Amino acid sequence: MQVLEEKTALSPIIEVLSETFEIPQLNKKRRVHVLLPHDYYEKPEQRYPVLYMTDAQNLFGNGSPYGNWEIDKSLALLAEENKADVIIVAVDHGEEERINEFSPYDNPRLGKGLGSLFLRFVVETLKTHVDANYRTKPERLNTGIGGSSVGGLLSAYAALMFPHVFGRLMIFSPSLWISQKVYFDAIHFFEPFETRIYLYAGGNEGANMLPNFEKFHKTLENQGFGYKRVKIKSSIDPEGEHKEEQWSKEFPVALKWLFFEE
Repeated sequence: MQVLEEKTALSPIIEVLSETFEIPQLNKKRRVHVLLPHDYYEKPEQRYPVLYMTDAQNLFGNGSPYGNWEIDKSLALLAEENKADVIIVAVDHGEEERINEFSPYDNPRLGKGLGSLFLRFVVETLKTHVDANYRTKPERLNTGIGGSSVGGLLSAYAALMFPHVFGRLMIFSPSLWISQKVYFDAIHFFEPFETRIYLYAGGNEGANMLPNFEKFHKTLENQGFGYKRVKIKSSIDPEGEHKEEQWSKEFPVALKWLFFEE
């Protein structure tokens, strides 16, 4: 297991879990990183919640040509507030196969959606491995999933497909345009589980982003799930664009609310 260089004393420890982690559900391989709290190996008795994230290429280090969330820098700053005790498992996207792998729905223009198979990989294969090899808190209230764009849509669908696994959802700028089915599926959303959902969208992400976002938000709220066990926090930046820099700003706010605030 390769350990990448830490930047500061409070920066997360970034490990390459595997350069070629098997995805048997798709018959493919992907690089997977694990970001551990800076003092993970100094506290052998402590266990941690886990957030699974997509698009690892864009999340930390040097990022990608598309930008960088810089979650490693955010986690170092959150550690100063004692709000970074979470393990983040980040899976590389499949480049040109990204949209199909993350989308849970077929689309006439985009083709077959393989998102349900990808989620089965996260739940049945990746989570099983992570829980066996790291000191995690495996329960659903300590397990989250997050992403942006098609990764945000995938995170939303994760709650529909595996409500018994994921109790914390970080949904940024979800690609709700891919299929109208998401609104009908949302009607059948919750089991009576305690759940936290952080929704974010920007006003400069195209004409349909905010209308779709508001429709999805209202669909969730109008299903009779107003009971206190389900909490939804919605954040809208009227000037926000569809890019990594924007999601970088939202990430620490969302992480704190999902895992460290009442």
